[in-house]
Amino acid sequence: MAAASLTKFAWLSIGAAVVTIAMKTSAYVLTGSVGLLSDALESFVNLAGAAIALAMINLAAKPADEEHAYGHTKAEYFSSGAEGALIVATAVSIAVAAANRWWHPRAIADIGLGLSISIVASLINLVVALILRRTAAIHESVVLEADAKHLLTDVWTSAGVVMGVAAVAVTNWPWLDPAIAIAVAVNILWTGTAIVRKSALGLLDTALPAEEVATLRAVLDRYHHDGVQYHALRTRQSGSRRFVSLHVLVPGQWTVDRGHHLLEQIEADLRSALPNVAVFTHLESLSDPASYQDQTLDRY
Repeated sequence: MAAASLTKFAWLSIGAAVVTIAMKTSAYVLTGSVGLLSDALESFVNLAGAAIALAMINLAAKPADEEHAYGHTKAEYFSSGAEGALIVATAVSIAVAAANRWWHPRAIADIGLGLSISIVASLINLVVALILRRTAAIHESVVLEADAKHLLTDVWTSAGVVMGVAAVAVTNWPWLDPAIAIAVAVNILWTGTAIVRKSALGLLDTALPAEEVATLRAVLDRYHHDGVQYHALRTRQSGSRRFVSLHVLVPGQWTVDRGHHLLEQIEADLRSALPNVAVFTHLESLSDPASYQDQTLDRY
């Protein structure tokens, strides 16, 4: 999908964040609940994350150039990593506010109206999150996937806050409010660290998932005839793009033309087996000892 088409989903996320910030902040002002404050703070992170996503989607969609021969798709990892870091920072801020409220308890007011506003805001986030998650799965967008996960976390966070604040109203136990906020902070921290970890793995050129590598090997194994072999299979992923390289060994008496035709067939089959994959092959001779000396990850 073109960047212009994906950016509309980033704008949708931005719009939802602005609306929910206003609603959740109003709920906090009405009630004075630190639990609802934690919910409002996470919406500010939603806005920052969506803004970063918008910028990175446009950058990632730029075509390859002389300075970036493999494209700009890794920009998506910077976006999801930044959003994960913001989530972690928000969790710390919520924990600090909750600790302060724990030592200085305060009664909650206008609970009914405050919770009603929070529930409506959460429903908005739920709808947007489901749209983003579906789009991310279809187009393999790391940015939209991170945004969707964050919004879904926000939804579950809001559900916990609403139930907790309602419990405060029923039990009249003010300590429940900061306890809920601390639980929210832990949940947000878990999500944030998971997003940061996935972004780091992408930036470190982690290999494709095992099931995708198995798909590649199944295709290559079909060529095990007439003495054809392969080794040095390497894979990595950059956003929605996949990169595969391997060495194909053929009998030494083959002509260059025959070997080249085989590589073209192999590359076409691998591209058909997995979407958005760039394949790099290297032809070697079975009868040359040097062909077996380049299987290590680094050859100097």
